[in-house]
Amino acid sequence: MADSPANVAHAYGYLTPPEVRFLDAAVARLIPADELGPGAREADVTYFIDRQLTSSWGTHGRSYRMGPWREGTAQQGFQSPLTPQEIYRVAIREIDRYCRSRYAKNFNLLTAAGQDEVLRGLEEGKIALESVSAKLFFGLLLKNTQEGFFSDPVHGGNRGKVGWRLIGFPGVAASNYNAFISKRNVPYEVEPVSIEDVLQQRVKVDAQGYPKHVPLGKKN
Repeated sequence: MADSPANVAHAYGYLTPPEVRFLDAAVARLIPADELGPGAREADVTYFIDRQLTSSWGTHGRSYRMGPWREGTAQQGFQSPLTPQEIYRVAIREIDRYCRSRYAKNFNLLTAAGQDEVLRGLEEGKIALESVSAKLFFGLLLKNTQEGFFSDPVHGGNRGKVGWRLIGFPGVAASNYNAFISKRNVPYEVEPVSIEDVLQQRVKVDAQGYPKHVPLGKKN
């Protein structure tokens, strides 16, 4: 099993320490650790979000940004003059300000029940933020949390492939999968393989570079 987040040092490219503490607490409530396995915090979702924010996506480097900025529908997707970087920064600051006003402490210091109450208020738009829509921020946070939990670990999240192990996803397509195609209603239970595993030569590959899946319980 992978180390806990406390034992892994990360060089964050955008998030500040207070923002990291906020996100560690928030993602842990969105996908909590339970009897089924580790949650989003253990999967390094905060680090995944930081890496996305430092990319061109975080600055809307490839997006049209000239407006007009009107309230759109859910079908119209992302509607904001702010970049994801700016949304995270102002939203976290204003949510912590709200928490200090209502609970006399920052979000990460609230009880689990208190954090759930705040997150629910953001999701339902019942908490008014000054600079950004609470619903927009919650939607972005939830989407990024899900992405970080189930993405390939090469992107910084899903450490230990905990998200893939939870749902039985094998990861990168393997050369020896063809033998299982004709089998119906038979679980394909193998050690998941990530792009990172292939790049770092932690798995065997065939002549075309496809990894060879190893059944669970067997050594590679």
